[in-house]
Amino acid sequence: MTESRPSTPLTPTRRTTLRAAGGGALLLGLGLTGCRSAVSEPETPAGKAGAEARRGGTLTVAINSDFTPSLLFAQSGQSLQHRLIYNTLTRYDDQLKPQPELATSWEYAQDGRSITLKLRTGVTYHDGRPFTADDVIFAVKNLQNPLRAAQLRATAAAVTGFDKRGDHELVLKLAHPVNNLFDLFEFMILTDRNSVEDAVTGKKLNGTGPFRLTKWSPGTGLSFTRHEKYWQPDRPYLDAVEFRVVPQADALLSSLRTGQSQLSFGVPGKNLPVIASTPELAISQYTTGGGAYYLGVNTTVAPLNDKTVRQALAWGIDRERILKQVLGGYGLASATPWPKSSPAFSEAGRTHYTYDPGKARELLKSAGHPKLDLPLLHINLPGDTAVAEAIQYDLKQIGVQVTLQPTDPATAQKNLISQSMPGLWTMSHSFAQVQPSTLAVSAYPFNEAKNTSRFRSAAYTKVVREAWTTPETGARANALRQQITDTLLDEAFIIDLVIRGAVQVASKKLHGVTLNKFAYLNLDNAYLAG
Repeated sequence: MTESRPSTPLTPTRRTTLRAAGGGALLLGLGLTGCRSAVSEPETPAGKAGAEARRGGTLTVAINSDFTPSLLFAQSGQSLQHRLIYNTLTRYDDQLKPQPELATSWEYAQDGRSITLKLRTGVTYHDGRPFTADDVIFAVKNLQNPLRAAQLRATAAAVTGFDKRGDHELVLKLAHPVNNLFDLFEFMILTDRNSVEDAVTGKKLNGTGPFRLTKWSPGTGLSFTRHEKYWQPDRPYLDAVEFRVVPQADALLSSLRTGQSQLSFGVPGKNLPVIASTPELAISQYTTGGGAYYLGVNTTVAPLNDKTVRQALAWGIDRERILKQVLGGYGLASATPWPKSSPAFSEAGRTHYTYDPGKARELLKSAGHPKLDLPLLHINLPGDTAVAEAIQYDLKQIGVQVTLQPTDPATAQKNLISQSMPGLWTMSHSFAQVQPSTLAVSAYPFNEAKNTSRFRSAAYTKVVREAWTTPETGARANALRQQITDTLLDEAFIIDLVIRGAVQVASKKLHGVTLNKFAYLNLDNAYLAG
């Protein structure tokens, strides 16, 4: 199976570009007769001797925030462990083409209103129960449940019927064509239908993945052991994996440099030069794209209900300085959410708002608000705090006094979902790295029906819904994507700052680590050697 892999080690520059895996849009067969997946099964593993040579060892992963079971079905900074415990139906390769995981092949109906899935046989959950089509039906219905707070709920809700043809063939019937169904298939973890309520409280996480969760110590970390009956022969190589919570940047650096941890995705950008000078460690950047820092604006809080004020904020932030000082140059300053590989990307959109404090002050004055005092919620982790402080400094220069409100990651995510943010907040978002329609249909900050900013617009809803149900290529698709981008820039209810991706810091003894499009860690082929 082709994975999203880290590139070769990088030297940070201001122009380092994060690219989502692949360079083009995925054709999902809307309106195409008998569109089958042109994919192959995963490559057979190396010979027995090769597998035995790689077998064994415990990998320790340093994470900066703890697992939050209540957010199990929402993509967040606490999703790294998902692919260790659970599988998904499919997985994108570097060209944004779906590859088999627990679905081995698929075929769309001519009208795009159903898809037939062939499912992998011989797969068992950690408790020994066989995986069947009923587990896929449950997974879709589970994401349709609003209590799960899943970002791709709208796509799951488009599935309106199931036709089970035995234990390993399933037809999903759709209310209407959608062009991001494979985003759902990669996002949707296939949890055990018999213990889901125990899963969302952290009591029992039973999956088909390569590792079994053996212990969760709240505030300390997670322990995993090898699933001996994993469906991929001779995988995983590792005997065990430890997730260790290390929230402080200095302690995180020490853990990596002393070998207490062999992998982390949480090193703040400003600390990466220290890592680069450590011979035993390597820095690499994934091509998944998948994230961006932004400034969120609650449009129901006066005077932020005036888009002129919001546009002033967008002109008043120095994106290039954030890129350099906070991300260490690993990223792309951008006023839009799209990575360069997205079909929605344009250079004009990326540079629509540049740093112009003079223009920002003029706009605030014209709106009758030359001075403002606003709260700014942020996550109290080093990188997020640094972004918040940079925003605070820049906005002060245009007459906006900002009071920082540090918040733990779980609370911030819950506030995001429940639309209970203050006037301003800064976090990072995902979902621009997959099909463009997914961002505006599914991501909490951008959702056309219920976004965190409480922004409502019939025109925005109309164009998003049309973009979601239109095939991803052609002039009409391009025009719809441009309309979405233009709305985001003009209304400025979400002010994108810097596109970032997953920067991996790892021991040079560690090999075979990958991430999927939603930053789920894949250690199927990982091993320690050298």
